Amino acid sequence: MSVAARRLHAVLGAGPAGTTLAAELARQGKAVRLVSRSMPDGAPDGVQRRAADVSTHDGARAAVEGADVVYHCVNVAYHQQTEVMPRVQQAVLNAVEATGARLVVLDTLYPYGPTHGEVMTEDTPWRATSRKGVMRAQLDEAYLAAHRAGRVRVVLGRSADFVGPGVLNSTLGGAVFPPALTGGEVLALGDIDLPHSYTAIQDVAKGLAALGEDPEGDGRVWHLPTAPARTTREIHSMIEERVGGPLRRVVLTEPRPFGPFDATFMDEYAEMFYQHTEAQIVDSSAFERSFGLRPTPLDATLDATLGWFRTLIAGARN
Repeated sequence: MSVAARRLHAVLGAGPAGTTLAAELARQGKAVRLVSRSMPDGAPDGVQRRAADVSTHDGARAAVEGADVVYHCVNVAYHQQTEVMPRVQQAVLNAVEATGARLVVLDTLYPYGPTHGEVMTEDTPWRATSRKGVMRAQLDEAYLAAHRAGRVRVVLGRSADFVGPGVLNSTLGGAVFPPALTGGEVLALGDIDLPHSYTAIQDVAKGLAALGEDPEGDGRVWHLPTAPARTTREIHSMIEERVGGPLRRVVLTEPRPFGPFDATFMDEYAEMFYQHTEAQIVDSSAFERSFGLRPTPLDATLDATLGWFRTLIAGARN
């Protein structure tokens, strides 16, 4: 085993992104620690588990102790983000500065704000007007400023909405696939004839792993590999072909509680609803050229996702 393979990779956050990333790093033969506030469940074989609250100084130091590369995949409940995420950033930045680890941050498209449908590249201006978008932009500028100042080595990987096995809280997640398979009401938001990008959760993991492996990408934002955008109507048609019948689609033209998205979530999501009233198109070609990774075709992602949800539903019934 090479020296590089023995380096410790610490993944902060055991949601779909962090868990999938930990599995991908372990598959590549790396030593991996998966960290969450409570002891992570269902960690992949060979992955060390650790409980730590990375919004605190001591918790962040315990989480990154001994790691050469740290992946920040932490997220919190939507209504807590503007309060908690800045605390997490400060604690994690201080911890990696003290230990000398490289920091790979999983990021969102929120800093761009409304784009009026223009294709988003890494050069798109940051024009966020929402509270969460402005917060994310401020966090990202602080990460990049820390890198420029030589405090830490940082790279950011931005993803569109997640889709894939294990992804529940996404507009293409638990409110779509289970009812598609069981004949329930399938959620759609806004204008379903606008193109909307989704990033396969496995491509999130592979992209972050590539950024963790190659420090040449440090000090900037990258768009993680993302399949060409399709309209919601087109995606629903692809799902219909796979489940063998029409979907009972419910289109929300404004945010209101539906399925797994309760009133607390939807009240907070209202300021982000512009993402469903204008096209959301992500261009990841810069990453693809630089790192040699192509996004998974949407057909394959839908097949894998439906298979995962079928297994989940069967398990719940049993």
